[in-house]
Amino acid sequence: MIDKEAEIKRLEKETGRLQSDVDRIEKKLANASFVDKAPEAVVEKEREKLGEAKGALETLRAQLEKIRNL
Repeated sequence: MIDKEAEIKRLEKETGRLQSDVDRIEKKLANASFVDKAPEAVVEKEREKLGEAKGALETLRAQLEKIRNL
């Protein structure tokens, strides 16, 4: 048995952190100066991090919804 409220708080906190990461990376990639001046490998790494963060965020949101519906 889990503490439903504690788990919801934990997932909300983690979701907020990941959303901040996604917002920060999207802002960086939207900056034409960064994309033009940074090495392609760095830009690609940021795109990969963005994809991973979005995937993790979606998973956490699904878990949060599932727990809320218990």
